[in-house]
Amino acid sequence: MKNKLTNAIFIIFSMAIFAQVGIKTSDPKSTLDVNGNTMIRQVPKTTTLSGYEIMVLNQNNSEVSQIDPGSIFTSIKTNPTVFSAKKTSGISLLSLTLFSTWKQVNFVQADTTVGTPTLLSNSDNSYIVPETGVYAVGFYFRYGSGIQASLLTGGPGIGILKNTNGNFSVLETRNFNGINLGLLALTISEANINSIHNLNAGDKLYFGLTNSGALGASSLSTSATSFYVYKISN
Repeated sequence: MKNKLTNAIFIIFSMAIFAQVGIKTSDPKSTLDVNGNTMIRQVPKTTTLSGYEIMVLNQNNSEVSQIDPGSIFTSIKTNPTVFSAKKTSGISLLSLTLFSTWKQVNFVQADTTVGTPTLLSNSDNSYIVPETGVYAVGFYFRYGSGIQASLLTGGPGIGILKNTNGNFSVLETRNFNGINLGLLALTISEANINSIHNLNAGDKLYFGLTNSGALGASSLSTSATSFYVYKISN
């Protein structure tokens, strides 16, 4: 009888001790606390996210939790560093005092397609960088609806200006695609910029055309333009 009682006490005591198991730690903080790398050699495969959760790591306390995959996509969509805007009508080119050969596109908050509209300033048509970091920046402009041979005059193209605390600089430029074959000048009236830049919180970006003197306003009604900005790293 004494042995049975001793064994029962030992089992209860052991259960209390092993309620939390630590690997490479003598002070486990959870039911299983692994202080080191983990490896899983094989897991089942699934072709759908329905009914599944994604495991995530809290960098503050190393705790692993689960999250609905839909929450991740919602977070990306509402992330303040993800933004895009598009214009297919109502395009006009605004003069810039500091850059006389440039014309700025009149992007406004209503042109926002993804992101927080207030990141676009209706007063100066600029995009305001919300956080410091490394950003992917893209800008597209299609002038008119076809080939414009006259566009080669003066080498027009598209560009992005940056304003940091009142100091303006050219972030990137790109000429309209084209080729000049003697008397035959052919220009495909569109251009793309896709680049990566270090940007600071509060920087302003302006999207526009460079050397645009040969561009007539009549073709703007059939033009299209868009830009995107999103943070890829701190």
